[in-house]
Parts: sequence; structure tokens; C-alpha cells
Amino acid sequence: MLVSLVTKRRIHYYSWVRRILRFNGAIAPVFVLLAILLAILLALSGCYSGSRPSRIGLAAPDFTVRDSDRTVTLSQFKGQVLVLNFWATYCAPCVEEVPSLVQMQQHMKAKGVTVLAVSIDEDENSYRRFLRDHNVTLLSVRDADQKSNGLYGTVKIPETYVIDRTGIIRRKFIGPVDWTEPEIIDFLGKL
Repeated sequence: MLVSLVTKRRIHYYSWVRRILRFNGAIAPVFVLLAILLAILLALSGCYSGSRPSRIGLAAPDFTVRDSDRTVTLSQFKGQVLVLNFWATYCAPCVEEVPSLVQMQQHMKAKGVTVLAVSIDEDENSYRRFLRDHNVTLLSVRDADQKSNGLYGTVKIPETYVIDRTGIIRRKFIGPVDWTEPEIIDFLGKL
């Protein structure tokens, strides 16, 4: 008896849903639109919640990356303003951003601002060729295992963190940035 009651309720529910979706032919598109909007809102809420991105105001996670040329540890930059940039040679927005990072580094180096460009390229030859062909003079290291960007939750590149002299994350940029913009130069100069 309980099974038949559950079955009757289920049939009643499904017939009710079918009647709503068929009602005048105009309701179904509204439901589809509402479902799409709800999906977008849910996706966006996972990316950003609250008044600022996570990790802002917190200590930057320390990491060590070794490639065939060098070993870099994040904590070795304490006392400097660090612009930590995660990038890759196959990423067109990353390639677009590199010249302004190089230019900003040259301009701000005397003020204690350092750029650390962490490539997530797996192919070492492509990485080396890119650095050579584009005259990249930034401190760059290749993290093929992608452990450093994983610590920061970086999934979309380029992604850049500005870390102050005490090791606290002050800003996060997702996507390419023109690092020569006066507002950015001013912000970095005040840290």
C-alpha cells in the first residue's frame, strides 16, 4: 500500500510538471531561461564570494620550485614587493602580458619590486625557446608539476598575486594586465 501511494504521488508530480511545461507554450522557455541564470549564478558564486578574493590579507603560501637552471623559494623574497605571475607559453593572454611585466620590472626594480614568473609549461624546450625569442629578462622558473600554482588555487592563467614586503597577499589579478598603467605603478610603489 505504501509503495502504491509513493508511486501515485510520483505520477501526480510528473504529470503536474508536464502540464506546466506545456502550458500555453510560453512557460517552458521561461523555465529554461531561469535554469540557465541559476546555473550561471551558481558558477559565479564558486569563483568569488564576499567582498574580496580569498587569500587577500593572508600570508602567501611558501613554495620551492626547481627547474634545470635554478631553485626558487618564495620566502627568499621577504623584504621585497613580489609580483608572482603564473603563466605558460601556450597561453595567448600570458604572452600578451609578458612585455609589460618586463617593462614594469625594469622601472620598479630600484624600488624593491621583483617579478617572479612561474611557468606551468610541461615542455622545457618550448619554455626555453620562448624566454630566448622574446628576450624575457624576468626571474622565471618552470614548475612542470604545477605544485606552486596549486597552492594558490590557480586554475586560469595568467594569474598574478602582489605580495607585500612582509609576505602578505595584497592583490590578485586574473587575466592579462598592462603592468605599465600608472595606477598599478603607483600601487606597487606604495607597498
